[in-house]
Parts: sequence; C-alpha cells; structure tokens
Amino acid sequence: MESALLHRLRADLAAAEYQVTSVTALLGDAADAARLRGVFVPAQRALAEREHTPLALLVRLFLLGEAVTPIALDMALPELGAAGAQELGLIEEVTDPDPARTHFRAALSLNPVTIVDSREAAPQQWWVLSDLDDQLRRGPARPDHVMGVGGATRSLIAQAPVGDVALALDLGTGCGIVALHLTLRGGRVIATDISERALMLAAANAVLNGVEHSIEFRKGSLFAPVSSERFDLILSNPPFVITPRTGDGPVYEYRDGGMVGDALAAAVVEHGPAQLVPGGTMLCLANWETPWGGNGLGRVADWINASAAGPLTAWVIERDRLTPVQYAETWARDGGARPGSAEFDDLLGAWLDDFAMRRIVSVGLGAIRIRREPEEAAHTSTTTQPGTLTHTIVHVEQATGALSTDALGRELETAFTAGAIAARMSDEEVLATRWVVSNSVSEERIHEPGQESPSALTLVTDRPIARRVAADPLLAAAVGASDGELTLGQIADALATLLEVDPSAASEAVIAGARELAWLGMLAPHA
Repeated sequence: MESALLHRLRADLAAAEYQVTSVTALLGDAADAARLRGVFVPAQRALAEREHTPLALLVRLFLLGEAVTPIALDMALPELGAAGAQELGLIEEVTDPDPARTHFRAALSLNPVTIVDSREAAPQQWWVLSDLDDQLRRGPARPDHVMGVGGATRSLIAQAPVGDVALALDLGTGCGIVALHLTLRGGRVIATDISERALMLAAANAVLNGVEHSIEFRKGSLFAPVSSERFDLILSNPPFVITPRTGDGPVYEYRDGGMVGDALAAAVVEHGPAQLVPGGTMLCLANWETPWGGNGLGRVADWINASAAGPLTAWVIERDRLTPVQYAETWARDGGARPGSAEFDDLLGAWLDDFAMRRIVSVGLGAIRIRREPEEAAHTSTTTQPGTLTHTIVHVEQATGALSTDALGRELETAFTAGAIAARMSDEEVLATRWVVSNSVSEERIHEPGQESPSALTLVTDRPIARRVAADPLLAAAVGASDGELTLGQIADALATLLEVDPSAASEAVIAGARELAWLGMLAPHA
C-alpha cells in the first residue's frame, strides 16, 4: 500500500475524529454494544437521526458494511478521496442495475480500537486495517485472511512486561497490533509472519499510526527470519490452533501453523528462549494437549526444560481447559460454519477423529512466560527443595480467576519476579528474608455461631489474578505480620510460641506458604 495515500487517510481519520469514544457517542452505548455483537439495526436507526458528517459516513462504510456513493466518500475522506480509497484497496464497487448509479462498500475492515497496555497511563488508540470482520464478510474467509484485533491479542498485550527494551520481536504479527504496542517500549521492533498479506496490512497499519520507522517487517516461519538476533522481549500470539491434518476443511494461515497437534506451540516454547538476551523475556499464548493418561501442563514444562538456552525461569498459566468437543466446536464456528450445516458437521467430525486417533482428552489454553537468566544466576541457588536443584525453574498452574484490568502486565511481572526469587531461595534464605504482603490481599473469616475461633480462614486477592487461598491460623497470622519489619524466621518463632506449636513445624509451614503466595502476587521480598 502506498505510503503517501496512507498518510492522506490518516489525516482524514484524524479530522473526522474516527475514534472509539466518538463512535460510541455518535451511536449511543446500547447501539454501539449491539454493533460489536454484529447486530446493526440499532446503529442504523441512530444514524438515521444524525447529520451526514464524515464520522457518520465512515461508520456506515467501515463499521456497518453499508454501500455509499462516491460523493459521500469524497466528503468522508476529503484528502484521500474515493479514487485514493479504491487505489488502496479499501473499497470495492457494488454492482448496480442502474449504470448511472455507482456505489462502493468496504473491501477491508478499518476499525478504531482502544487497547489497555500496562505501560501506559491511558488506553492506547489505534486505527487497524484487516480483512473484513465476520459480521461484514459476505462469504467464507480467504485462506490468507488477516484478522483484526481479537480478545486473545488484547490479553497478550495486557499481560506484557512494561520495561524499556532495545530490541523486541513480534512473532506472527498478523495485522501488526502487537508490534504497534512494542514501539511504546522505546526500542526497535522486528515483526515476522509467513503471510505476505499479513505483512502488507501490518506495514500499512504502522504507517497509518505513524510508527513505520520503528518497525522492521520480515517474512518467514518461526525464528528463521531472526536467527542471528537476540531480543530483550518477545511477544507472540502464534497460529497455535490444533487443526486436523486430514480432511478437506479450510486452512487459515492466521490460526493454523501447519503442524500436528500442539507441535507449533512446542517449537515456539522450546526454541524461543535461545533468541533472548540474558535477562530477556518471552511471553506467548498457546494451546496444549493432554493425552489419555498424561498431563498437559506437565508437557509444557517438558518443552521448557528441553530448551538448550537455560537457565530459565518460567511461569505457565492455564486459563481454561476444554474437552475435544468444546474445542472442535469453537474453531468450526470460527471458520464461519454454523451448527446444523453439513459443513459444520464435517469439520467437527474431522477434529474429533483427529483427537480420538491421538487419544487427546482435553486442551489447555493459556500463557507462557519465560525469562532467560544470566549464566551466573545458575550458581546462586543453594536450595535443597525437591524439584529446584536444576538451574531451570518451571512453575505451572491453573488460574481461572478474573484478571486485573489496569496494570496487569506490571503486576504479573512483579509476581513472576517474586515467585522466581522464592523458588530459587534455600529454606534458610526464605526465613532470613523480610516479606511484604500486597495491599490487595484481604482475609475472610467464617465463624460458627457461638464459636470464638473461626472455622475457616481464606486469603483473598483480586490482583493480578483473582485468587482464594485457604489458610490455617499460623499462615494467616504470618501473612498479617509481613510488613517488612521482621524476617519470616522471626515471625515464625514468635507465632510458634504464641500458638504453642513446634518451632520447626511452624518454620516449615510458613516457608511453603511464602513460596506459594509469592507466585500468587500476595507476598514479595522487601525492597
């Protein structure tokens, strides 16, 4: 796409105030929410009562899929004009029985989007070109379909570390929205994809948002285009969807990496750490399979331990777990097939046949965060705890609670750092550390009528992930006393005397509790 035309388009969008807040104000909250669900009538009714402003015309064209006249286009895009929009491929002519009447409709989606990034004080505003969204497309998606901004990508951006980086990688860039956010971290960005069309649209989005000089786009599979570079930060929402390799179903580049099962996710996780500088972090989204008699989270831990780039510290969070039927139905629908159709039944059957053949009983969905530790970090741990003698530390868990919304990336990184420190400490080091409880932690007590002592104690937090942890009086008291003044050992000794329990047993219990609560973001070493 020609840069000069994209600059004109950018000027027109800015002049029309084509932003999320403006669109919502124009349509009203209820009509705009319905539009996002693919229900357009309320928005159409709202626009029928509005003037034909440039903003209203852009909404009709790009958000509601309506056909507009060349005169209306020239009004909505005065710098670019209908001819420029056609040259960019933004619009296509609609066939009309009357040759004297010419109309155009959108050939691409052009969405204003607002995305929360923990690094920024306010949500970021972007304009994003992509192939037509599902509710606007008239027919099946093309094999090289380029998606706009989905929920998974928003989640990846929200979870990303917030520090400055010199060089960052967006692996599998798609429409380029992750690369746009990586430019906010101050350094140079490389974005890769196997799709020529994705790279074309991602480069156009970089120009449209004024960050084209900060991003270099490269074509290629996985880490091949960047084999000689080492990155401070890698973010990836790769085409990890587990797809049958048999049958005649459609194959979409944006979701299907062309490998059997979860092999693509395994390749990203195993080989990605080698592309990091010491101290660098990789965060990716992935799906992983659980075969009959196996453990899906354990398999992900095996991928990480197989990396030759150690020592590593890793945190694997499974946000959801689906049955083969649930998973197959999700992705059959994603391709546009609807239940009850022959196409849907064929797709569902192909997925279920594939899972049955490989004896898959469930699929996990989540995020994997890996930090490549400096070599000297491998020699600092004296711990004798089971499972932490090796230099690589992998913490895996299911965590389905709600995510905090405003500072998620920063808070996850804080919890990751605290959990990693606690995991690498010896028992003696845990006790010698002054710990601080997060101000997001509260305590719930359940009392039976007439009973002085509570029958249940629960530690509760809503940041970074909502958690509820059952605690005994010893652990609850230790957490309550963790204000950075005393070491955990001093607290344990005092509580052992107060509660009349064995001192060694008290120390053992609070050590285990501190290690667990550090990963949950509830406790952190005093700075």
